[in-house]
Amino acid sequence: MSLLRLLLASVLTALSLAPVLPAQAPEGDGPVLVITASPRDYLFGAGGTLARMIGQGRPVYVLQFGNLEKDSAGSGPAGPAQTSLVSNAEARTAAELLGVKEVLNLGHKSGELAYISSSEMRNQVMTMVRFYKPETMFFPDWYVHYVDDQDIYRVGRMAEESPYGGGNYFLQEMTHIGLTGYAAKFYYFYAPYRPYRPGEGGEGHATFKSVDIGSTFDRKVKAALALRAPNQRYATETKQRLELAGRSTALLNPLDDLAVDKLIRAYLEELAATIGAKYGHRYAEEFNFLGTNPAIPTHVLERARPVQSVR
Repeated sequence: MSLLRLLLASVLTALSLAPVLPAQAPEGDGPVLVITASPRDYLFGAGGTLARMIGQGRPVYVLQFGNLEKDSAGSGPAGPAQTSLVSNAEARTAAELLGVKEVLNLGHKSGELAYISSSEMRNQVMTMVRFYKPETMFFPDWYVHYVDDQDIYRVGRMAEESPYGGGNYFLQEMTHIGLTGYAAKFYYFYAPYRPYRPGEGGEGHATFKSVDIGSTFDRKVKAALALRAPNQRYATETKQRLELAGRSTALLNPLDDLAVDKLIRAYLEELAATIGAKYGHRYAEEFNFLGTNPAIPTHVLERARPVQSVR
């Protein structure tokens, strides 16, 4: 038998003996790492899903890039330093209410991440991935169209690139001190503040995934309401825009804490209900999702046939 036929027969034999694996391995119960520019981003875009995972016993960690120094408005704390202290204290409270195990704030200036090297930010993510060893990661979906937020765009794009550095030859200084290469198996891209539009979900190798958050919606809202400084800023800006458009609302008059809470709850209810209506749920969240595929593609396994052993 020629060498080529011998090699081909060996490959076909290996394929015939390979186990028939599902198209995508099932997600387990391992740690979860959330990458975000601000706490509002991940809570609005994925808070209900994360609460479900926490309820299943999965530890969730949050890696936050922005220092939140620009979150105040109206009667909020004065000055960037005080604003950052207050807003980050609220962020920790919100995370605790959701059940997050730890929040690590990297302290970059919010709204100015374009001035930070994407390689530096990516190395920070890769380092913490090696430390936390998450099975699953969440990060902002920078592919969504018409999102005028450069922090979301830059954090999402950088975070998606971070798994490429899962080998030991990246960040060799970390490998040297014992933080060896590691990459997660499952990835959720979240759009923080609106539903996906046609053509924005399931692009490329991603699948479109919805999650019923009916049982965790109230916990998501409770956590989001703890972010008083950014919520106050959002309510103030919303009131100003409505007044300039001649569409003022009694909901925001007077603009007190109760009015701010009602606005945020109404926003989250409409967002979750609009997404849920797509999938037959009362409240839902949706994601571009990437998972681990088997080493041998399914279409190859489907056509594999036993061959006679070669002598």
